[in-house]
Amino acid sequence: MALFFLLALILTAGSPPHAHARDSAPRRAGDHAHIAAVRNIDDRTQDIQVYSPAMRTTIPVRIILPKSWKSKRNARFPVVYLLHGGDDDYTSWTRETDVEDLTRNSEALIVMPDAGRNGYYSDWFAGKPRWETFHIRELVPLIERAYRGSSSRAVIGISMGGFGALVYAGRHPGMFRYAAAMSSYVDLFEPSVLLALHLGSQREGIDIKDVWGDPVVHHDVWRAHNPASMVTSYRRTHVHLSAGDGSPGPADGGRALDVLLASTLGEVTLPEQISKFAAALRSEGVRTTTHLYRPGTHSWPYWQQELHAVWPQVTRTLER
Repeated sequence: MALFFLLALILTAGSPPHAHARDSAPRRAGDHAHIAAVRNIDDRTQDIQVYSPAMRTTIPVRIILPKSWKSKRNARFPVVYLLHGGDDDYTSWTRETDVEDLTRNSEALIVMPDAGRNGYYSDWFAGKPRWETFHIRELVPLIERAYRGSSSRAVIGISMGGFGALVYAGRHPGMFRYAAAMSSYVDLFEPSVLLALHLGSQREGIDIKDVWGDPVVHHDVWRAHNPASMVTSYRRTHVHLSAGDGSPGPADGGRALDVLLASTLGEVTLPEQISKFAAALRSEGVRTTTHLYRPGTHSWPYWQQELHAVWPQVTRTLER
C-alpha cells in the first residue's frame, strides 16, 4: 500500500492539479449514431465510418459478416467485438491474425472498432474522448439495427483491448456473455501497473490523470474502471484470462532485440495479477478460465494462437 501511494505521488508530481469536472453531457446518444460511409474490402469484410455524437466525429470500424448474413435476411446474429491494443487501430486483428479464415464458416458477426491509440476504453475524466459511450451506447445499438446483431455478445481484446473487454463487461453486467482478456493488466492499483501506465502515457504525451483523474484524489473513478475492484459484476459472464511468462520462444525468432525486450517486459508481471484476479472471480461464482503459458511474450503470434484456442469456447457460449 505504501508503494502504491508513492507511485501515486509520482503521478501527481510535475503537473498542475486538474480542475476538470466529470463529463455531464447527455449519455443517451445511441439513436443518433449513424453509418456515414461503407467500403467493401471483400465479400465478407467491410470498413464503415460511424458518426459518433459522443466523439463528434466519424470513427472507423471493420466488420466481418457472418456466413449466412446475406442469405438469411431475417436472421439475427451473435456479435463478437475484437478490441485492439495500445498504439494500434481497428485494422490490427485482420492485419496480424487469420481471423477472417478462422470465422469463415461462423454465424457470428465480427466487429472491430477503433479505440484511439491510447484511449483506454474509457470516457475520459477530462471530458473527451468518450470511448465507452461510443462503443457501448452508440455502436452496440447501431450494429443491432444496421447489421442484425443479436443480444448474444462476446468481447475479446489484447493488451489495452483486453483491459477494455474487462472494463466493458464489468461496468455493464450481463451485456456480454463472454469476455476474454489476452495479456492484459487487470488491477490498476498494482504498483507495476500504475508505474507502467505512468511511463507509457508519458511516452505518448498523455497525462494519465486526464483519463481517470488523480489516482488518490479521484480514487473512486479509478476504482470504477478497475476490473479487480468489480469481481461481482462478472457473474453473468464467462471470463477468460491469458498471458505468457515473458520468456521468448520460437515464435519470437527474428525480432529486433529492443522489440523483444519490450515484449518481454510487457508480459512478465501479468501472470501473478491474473492468477489473483481469477481466484477472486471464482470465489464469487464467476465462470472463469485461464491460460498461463510458457514461453510467451507480449506479441501477436501468441495472441493468434490464443484466438484459435478460445474460439470453440466463444462459439459455444454465444449459442447457449
